[in-house]
Amino acid sequence: MYVKIIIDQDAKALDKVFEYVVPADMDISIGMRVYVPFGKRILQGFVVDLTENCEYDQSKLKKIISKIEDFSAIKPEMLDLMQFMAKRNHLKLASILRLFLPAEMREGKVKELFETIYHLKDGFNDDLPKNAKKQIEIINYLRENNGHGSSSELAKFGYGAINTLAKKGVIEKEKREIKRTPFVLSAESKRVTLNASQSHAVETMVEDKTYLLHGVTGSGKTEVYMHIIENVLSQGKNAIMLVPEISLTPQIMSNFKARFGDLVALLHSGLSAGERFDEWKRIFSGEARIAIGARSAIFAPVENVGVIIIDEEHEQSYISESNPRFDTHDVAEFRARYNHCPLILGSATPSIESYERAKQGLYTLVELPVRANGKELPQIQIVDMMSELRAGNSGIFSNQLLADLANVINNKKQAMIFINRRGYSSFLRCRDCGYIAKCVDCDVSLVYHREDNRLKCHYCGKQFKVLTHCPICGSENIKRGAVGTEQVVQKLQEIFPDVKILRMDNDTTSTKNAHQKILSEFKNTLPSILVGTQMIAKGHDFENVVLVGIVDADQSLYHADYRSTERTFQLITQVSGRAGRSENEGKVVLQTYSPRHYVYKFASNYDYKGFFRKEENIRQTSQFPPFTRILRVLFSDHDENYVRELLKMCYTEIEKLRDVYGEQIIYLDAMKSPIKRIQDKYRYQIMMRLKLDKADEIEDKVFSIVDGLAKTSVFFEINPQNLS
Repeated sequence: MYVKIIIDQDAKALDKVFEYVVPADMDISIGMRVYVPFGKRILQGFVVDLTENCEYDQSKLKKIISKIEDFSAIKPEMLDLMQFMAKRNHLKLASILRLFLPAEMREGKVKELFETIYHLKDGFNDDLPKNAKKQIEIINYLRENNGHGSSSELAKFGYGAINTLAKKGVIEKEKREIKRTPFVLSAESKRVTLNASQSHAVETMVEDKTYLLHGVTGSGKTEVYMHIIENVLSQGKNAIMLVPEISLTPQIMSNFKARFGDLVALLHSGLSAGERFDEWKRIFSGEARIAIGARSAIFAPVENVGVIIIDEEHEQSYISESNPRFDTHDVAEFRARYNHCPLILGSATPSIESYERAKQGLYTLVELPVRANGKELPQIQIVDMMSELRAGNSGIFSNQLLADLANVINNKKQAMIFINRRGYSSFLRCRDCGYIAKCVDCDVSLVYHREDNRLKCHYCGKQFKVLTHCPICGSENIKRGAVGTEQVVQKLQEIFPDVKILRMDNDTTSTKNAHQKILSEFKNTLPSILVGTQMIAKGHDFENVVLVGIVDADQSLYHADYRSTERTFQLITQVSGRAGRSENEGKVVLQTYSPRHYVYKFASNYDYKGFFRKEENIRQTSQFPPFTRILRVLFSDHDENYVRELLKMCYTEIEKLRDVYGEQIIYLDAMKSPIKRIQDKYRYQIMMRLKLDKADEIEDKVFSIVDGLAKTSVFFEINPQNLS
C-alpha cells in the first residue's frame, strides 16, 4: 500500500504531493498525520490519498515512520476544501491544511489533560487503625463528597496516605479527561415570541441557497439565527456561526450557551491553547454541534452541516490579510454547497457586493425592516465642528455632545463614545522642521500612548521612548496628531470625575477574558461611559445605553480607498444602533467637519437603499467592484533591490497580456505599496483592474507568470479590503 502525502512545510519547493510506502503492520487512513523521513530530517505530513499502485520507482520510496494520532484529523470535506482554496486563492497546500487544526496541536505543544479521580469502594467498614489519621481524613472527605475526590483535592492529605488506601483496596482510581472550557458570561435563557418579519425569515431561509438577511440594528437577527439553528438541530444536523470580532463572542456565546448548553463550542484566537484544543476536539467528536467564533471558525471540523451563518457579513475582518490570504465568504459558500445547506449572510449594512448579488438574484434577499421592540431607530444629530471652532470651541467634544452626556449621567443611564483610533495621539511631529517619528522597521508613523508613555508601532509592535526634542533639528516644539481613545477617556474623566469611564480597544483587551470583564463592568455600572474603537460599534446590546457619540466621523471617509464611503456609512449605522435598544429612547451625536457630504444625509436617515443606489452608480461609472475585479500581487522581501527587480520582471511579462486581452484589462501598473516597509520587509505591488468576463482566465495567467519567476514571498489578493 502506498500513500500520497503533503509535507507540513510552508515552502514553495515542497508544495506538491510525495509518495511513501505504508509499513505492513500499520493501519493508515486518509486525513491522518504522520511522521516521514525527508532527506536527512523527519517531518510531519498529511495523508491525502491511498493507492495500490506507485507512480515512481518503488525501490526509492521510503516508509512512513509512525502515526501522530490514531485518527484522521483532516476530514474528507476539508481535503476537498483544500483543493478549492488552492485554486481560488493560489495558496500552498500545507498552509491551507494548517488552517484546519489548532496551531499548538500541529506543533505538539498541547494534548488532552487528565486527572486521577479516587472512588471509595462500597462496603468499607472503618477497619483502619486509629493512628492512621490522614487515611481516616481521606475516607471522611470522600464520604462527604458522594464517595469521590480528585487527586488535586486529596493532595492536602498527603500522597502516602492516598497510595496506602489504594494498596489496601479501600479506594480505587480512575483516569478522567478534564475539559478546559472557555469562560462565558452567564445569561438567562429567554424564549422570545418572534414578530411577523422574524417568523417569515425563519420559515424562508431553509433551502440550499445563499440568503442575505438585511435587518436594521435591533431587529432581532440573533433570535432569528437561534430559531433556525434549533430547527437544524431537530433534523439531526449541525451549525456554524461566525461573528466578526472577538469582542462580540462573549455576548453571543452567553446567549447561545443559555439556549443550547454544552452543544455550543467556541473558537477564536483569544482562547488558551488548551481551551482551543478541547473545543476543537468537542466539535470533531460531535459532542458539540454548534461552532461559534470569528473568521477561523469557518474551518471548524463540523460534519453534516445544516446551516452556516455569517453575522455582520460586511465586515472586512472576514478577509484574511496575512498569509494564507482568503475570503471567509468563499470558504462558507464552498462548505454550504458541499453540505447542501443554507448560507445566511446577516447585516444592517450589507456590503455593496452582497446587495448587488441579491439585486441580481444570485442571493435571496430577506428583510427585517423594524426593530424587534417596535421602537424607532435613534435620532442622529449632525454637529458641524467647523461651526464649533468658529464659536471658540477647539476641544474634542461639541457643546451638544457634552450637554447630552451630562443629561445621561444625571438620569443614571449609559453612553458609548466611538472613535476608531486607539492610543493618545496618532503621531508626534516637529513643528519647526516637519519631522514625524516613524518606526525603524515599518514605513508608518508611531502612535503616542500616554498610559505607557511610549511610542508604539501598530504594525510590528515595536516600542520607543517619547520624543522630548526633534532628532533632526533639536527643536522642543513637538506637536501631537489626531486624538485617540486614550485621550478621549482622559478628557471625559476631567469633565466627569465621578463617573465610571471604560475603554475598549486593542490595548485594553490584549489579556485573556478582557473583553468579558470590560463589557460586564459596563453593563453593571450606572451611570457609565464606554469609549472604544469599532469593537463597540456592532452586536452589543445594552438596555441602558441611550446616547452614542461619534467623535470623528470623517476619519474613515478620506482614505485612498474606493470603499471608504461605504465603510463610513456602515460604521455610523452600526454604532448608532447601540442606542435605544430597550424601552429607553436613543440619540446619536455625530461630529463632522464635512456635514454636507452625501454619506451623512443617507446615514442620518438610515437610508441604506438610497446609499446603495448612489454608491452603485459611482462604482459602475468608475469601473470598480462589484462591476470589475481588482487583483493585487504583493511582493515582499528584506532585500529591496531584489524585490524591485522581481517586480520589473513580472510586470514586463504581465504587461504582454494586454496584447491578448485588450480592454478586458482596465488598469495595470507596478508601484511601491502605500506602506513601503513592514517588519523590515520592503513591499512592492502590481495592481490590476479586470472586467469580469475574463477575470478568472487572466488571473490564472498572472499566477503562472509570477510562479515561474518569484523566489520570495508573493501574495495574491482578489478585491483586497486594505490597499495599504
